[in-house]
Amino acid sequence: MQPELILQNLPALFAALLVAILFIQSGLDKVFDWKGNMEWLTGHFSKSFLSGFVWIMLAKLTVLELATGIASAVGIVYFLVTGSTAVIFWAATLGALTVVGLFFGQSIAKDYPGAAVLVPYFILLTALMYLTNPYTRVS
Repeated sequence: MQPELILQNLPALFAALLVAILFIQSGLDKVFDWKGNMEWLTGHFSKSFLSGFVWIMLAKLTVLELATGIASAVGIVYFLVTGSTAVIFWAATLGALTVVGLFFGQSIAKDYPGAAVLVPYFILLTALMYLTNPYTRVS
């Protein structure tokens, strides 16, 4: 691996590291405190049409968060081995999809401050997609 290539991609690598830590920690929190998360979310969505789907949403969210975090970490290693940011791009895309789902849920629950907190994460993920997009680079 050429040091210049690492330096050229340093913003993307640090962003991918942050995404890996953020999503793995959040996903593992849901795994290890499933009951607490279920209780909180059940109350959070109690007055919405999603109240009967809390366990499905929590399960899907847990899988998406862990997949995003692991893919981001794998993407960093993949970059260091191959010089390609393609895996980081797809991890960021999955992360953006996950955040959109979270934003939808927060909006339905009328937790507008909670929804607003997600916007910086979405901006980070779309910036990471832009930085690593293998379809816009000229070789």
